[in-house]
Order: sequence, then C-alpha cells, then structure tokens
Amino acid sequence: LFHVLLVRVAVLLARSLHLRLPPPNLPPPRLPPAAMKLAGAAPLTLLLLAATPGAALQLGNRLPGRAIRSTVPLAVAPATDDERRALDSRLFSLNVAIVDTVKGLIDIAYKSNPYARFYVLETVARVPYFAYLSVMHLKETFGARDIGLSERMRVHYAEADNELHHLLIMESLGGNSSLVDRTIAQTMAFGYYWYVVLVYSLSEPAAYHLSELIEDHAYKTYDNFLTEYADDLKKQPVPQIARKYYQEDDPFLFDLMYTSKPPTWADGKRPTLETLYDVFVCIRDDEKGHWGTLCNLVQSGSIISASGKDPEATLPIELSDDGQVLPWVADATSAAEQANALVDKTEKPTARK
Repeated sequence: LFHVLLVRVAVLLARSLHLRLPPPNLPPPRLPPAAMKLAGAAPLTLLLLAATPGAALQLGNRLPGRAIRSTVPLAVAPATDDERRALDSRLFSLNVAIVDTVKGLIDIAYKSNPYARFYVLETVARVPYFAYLSVMHLKETFGARDIGLSERMRVHYAEADNELHHLLIMESLGGNSSLVDRTIAQTMAFGYYWYVVLVYSLSEPAAYHLSELIEDHAYKTYDNFLTEYADDLKKQPVPQIARKYYQEDDPFLFDLMYTSKPPTWADGKRPTLETLYDVFVCIRDDEKGHWGTLCNLVQSGSIISASGKDPEATLPIELSDDGQVLPWVADATSAAEQANALVDKTEKPTARK
C-alpha cells in the first residue's frame, strides 16, 4: 500500500509540473530541484498521515471529520459536586519526591545567593504553562473540542506571561549575571519542558499537581524571604520592569490570571509599589494565585472550583491497578476522609463513615 501511494504521489507530482512520464526503456528526465525536494518529502508526509487521527488530517476534498473529545484521565479518583478529587497516591508520592529533590539541591546550591536562586526557579516555573499550551494546541489540531479548553489555554498563557515578568524582574536584580547559573537554569528548563509534555499528554491532573507543589514551594520561599530581608528590601527602589508590569501595562492578561484578588490589594485595585519589598509581595501573591488555579484543575478539572470554596491542597488517594478506589477508602464521603482512611488502613481496614 505504501509503494502504491508513493507511485500515485509521484504521478500527481509529475502532472503538476507538466512533465510526461518516459517510456520504460528511456531514462527518466531530471526533475527541477523544488520537485526533487517534494518527492523526497513524500515518505515523511505519508508517515505523518498514517500516524495522525483521521479526524485531524483529512485526505482529498472530503468534509472535516467530527471533532473528538479527550478521554478522562484515570489517574484521579471519581468526584461528585460536593467533594474534591484526590490524586492517586503513587503519582502523588512521585511528584513530591521530584519537587523535594530539586528544591533541596537548589536550596543548597544557592543558599547565599537568593536572586540567583529566584532566577533559576522562575526560569523553570514558567516552563509548565508553555508545555500545557503545546499539548492543548496539538489536541485542538487533532480535533479535540473539550468544554473549557479555550478558557484554560487563555489562563495558562496569562500565567506564562506572569512568570516571564517574574523572570525579567530577577534579571534586573542581577540574578542571571553568572554564566553557570544561566546554563543550569536553561538546561533544567529544557529537560523539564519535555517531561511535562509527556506527563500532561498521559495525565493532566498529575502534571497539574506537579506544578501545584512547585507553586506552593515558590510561595513559601518568597514569604520566608520577605520575613528575613524585610528591612533591607524596604530601602531599595522598585525595578522599572516591575512598575511597568504591575502598574502601567494593559491589565487584561494580569486580571485573567487571577480567579480571586489577593487580600493585600486595597479595594481590589492594582497593587501599590513603593519599594522592592512591595514587588516581592506581588510576586509571592502571584505564586499563591497560580497555586489556587492548579488546585482547582487537579481536583475539579476547571479553573474555578465548582463549589465556590477556597482552594485546598490536593490529597493522595490509593487506587487499584484498574483505576478503582480501593476498599478501605471507597466509602469515604470526602477527599479528607479518603486521605485519613489511607493513613489508617494498616490499623483499620474499613473506611471511616
């Protein structure tokens, strides 16, 4: 079949170039360079056609196929409107181990250089949102039309833009002055991008939970930094890039990123920047906003929680190999009870009512 298709492509190509096919006993005419390139790309084109869904790439002049919906990931326990979904304990533990390991290494390497540490963290922190967008764009190309997909894409773009400006602020403070630091950060970001693409393609909640842990770590890191260096930060001026982003730029993307305004903003207006301390308060609050959105995406699959409650950290739950909730947590009425049942399973094999 492959050879037949290849011959047909060659014939159509020759006709399009107004060339006559030679008799079998004569050598073929030499095609122009452009035609040679097209002919050489034919096997790759056919391979792509065979590897992609028919709903995404249509042959000939047929009408586009019906859009397909993405399947629901099995890595998350079933949820009702009144309870939060919990993540499979195996994925939960893996994500925690990854974040704790990387966090520990960065803390050790940059203990005495906070701006360089923040530069590395922000370089890596903006990667997941771009990875999400890459996968979602690809799914759209292949015909996916999930409810809320466009909304998530807009919010993720706004989050990536926010993390970019955090990075620009750290660069303005000299966080990227070392070639070694830049190399480490960019290498980590490159590898992390492809890891997130793979995980997000297999399980969106697992990928969102990994970022949830990272944003929680970022919030605590900035909060501790504000507490430790408050007096010094209040003596330093506001970087121009920070003032431009938080007070002068069009607030569309910035407002889109926040599902609820931070309590540090007076009357829900733009943040007030007087010193470098205020800038880091804004950055810290941004990380908390990212964390809340990611919690909602893990637990309810949407940007905003359906229950209207404040975000809470995702909890682990133990599933069997076929994705079913194990007996000792199957009857729990909430994610909190499921987590408690998981902890107590060795002492009490049945779930608490």
